[in-house]
Amino acid sequence: MAWDTACESESEFNVIIVPKGFSFLIRPTIFTGPCHGYLVLKVDGTIMPPDGPDSWPKNNTKRLWLVFYRINGMSLEGGGLIDGRGDKWWELPCKPHRGPNGTTAPGPCDSPMAINFFMGSNLTVQELRVRDSPQIHLRFDACRSVHIESIHIKAPRLSPNTDGIHIENSTDVKIYNTVISNGDDCVSIGTGCYDVDIKNITCGPGHGISIGSLGKYNSRACVSNIKVRDSVIQMTDNGVRIKTWQGGSGYVSGITFSNIHMYNVRNPMIIDQFYCLKEGEVCRNKTSAVVVSDILYRNIKGTYDIRSPPMRFACSDSVPCTNLTLSDIELLPDQGDMVVDPFCWNAYGDLRTQTIPPVFCLLDGFPQSILHNDIAHCTRYS
Repeated sequence: MAWDTACESESEFNVIIVPKGFSFLIRPTIFTGPCHGYLVLKVDGTIMPPDGPDSWPKNNTKRLWLVFYRINGMSLEGGGLIDGRGDKWWELPCKPHRGPNGTTAPGPCDSPMAINFFMGSNLTVQELRVRDSPQIHLRFDACRSVHIESIHIKAPRLSPNTDGIHIENSTDVKIYNTVISNGDDCVSIGTGCYDVDIKNITCGPGHGISIGSLGKYNSRACVSNIKVRDSVIQMTDNGVRIKTWQGGSGYVSGITFSNIHMYNVRNPMIIDQFYCLKEGEVCRNKTSAVVVSDILYRNIKGTYDIRSPPMRFACSDSVPCTNLTLSDIELLPDQGDMVVDPFCWNAYGDLRTQTIPPVFCLLDGFPQSILHNDIAHCTRYS
C-alpha cells in the first residue's frame, strides 16, 4: 500500500521510509512501475523474507523475493539492512555438496534472489547493507543508467551461488566504492552488457569479478566496453575472469582490468573458454565459441595461491583469443618460493612491459580463423 501510494502520487519526489529500530517481514513482492515521480525507498530498519523454504508462500515462485519492475527513476538507499536469511536454503540437499556424503542431490533447486531490478532506468542503490541472500544478492536485468555506490554485501565463504551483484542486458552501469564478500562472484556480468564501470571494489572471500559465463547451450553472447579498476581482490578462487562455454557465439571485447591489487588469489588473471558447471565434467571442443578479443591487463600486482598459475589464458581451439595486452604485471607467490609459470592455449597477444612472472606463451599476430567469425551480428540491447 505504501508503494502504490508513493508511486501514484502526483508529486515529483516521493519517499517511502523503513524506520530505524524496526524489522519487517515481507513476502515475495513485485513493486511495479512506472511511477509518476522519482521514488526513494529509504531502508533505515531491517527487511527480511520468510525464514527458509518451508516458510515460503506456497503459491509464490521460489526464484524471486523483492522485484522492482519497470521503474524509471528510483533510489534504494539507507543505513539499514536487507537480510536474506539464506542459511536454510543453502543447506538444501540439491545444493552443491549438501547431499548425503557430500553429494549433490538431483532435482529442481530454486532459491530466491534477494533484490531484482527488471526493465528499469535511472536507478541508484547506495549506502545499504545486504547479507545472506539465498542466491544472488542484487540483480539488474534489462536496465539502463544504474549507479551502485557504497554498499556492503556479505555472505559466508561457502554459501552457494550467492553472487554479490549480477548484471545482464544492461547498459551504462556504474559500481563504485563497494565491499563484497560471499560464496560466489563478487560481481558477475552476463550477456548484453555494455558500458560498465567498476571502481574501488573490495572483493573477497568469494570467486572474484567475472564476465560470464557466456554462450551456454550454444547461445549468442555480446559484452563490450567493461572497465574494472582501482580495486582490491583478496582470498578468492579467481581474480578477474572471463568464462565462456564451448559452442556459443558472439563476442567479449573492449575489456580493461587496471590498477588491481591481489592478495592470496587463485587464478588472478584467467580466461576460460572451456567453462563447465560441474567439477570433472568433460568440456569438449566445438566448432564455435564466443570470441574474446581486445583485453587489456594493466598494473595488476600482488600475490597468488600457488595451487593455480597466476595467469591462465585457455582459449578455444577453433576461435582463439586475440589482442590480449599485458602491462605492469607483478604477481608473486603468497607463500614459499615456487613460481608457477603462466599458462596459455591458443592465445594471441603482446607484452607492453616485462611481467613477473615472465610470460612467453602468448602467440604473435592475428589468426585467420577469427576473420570468418560473425561477431558483427551482435547488437546493443535497447
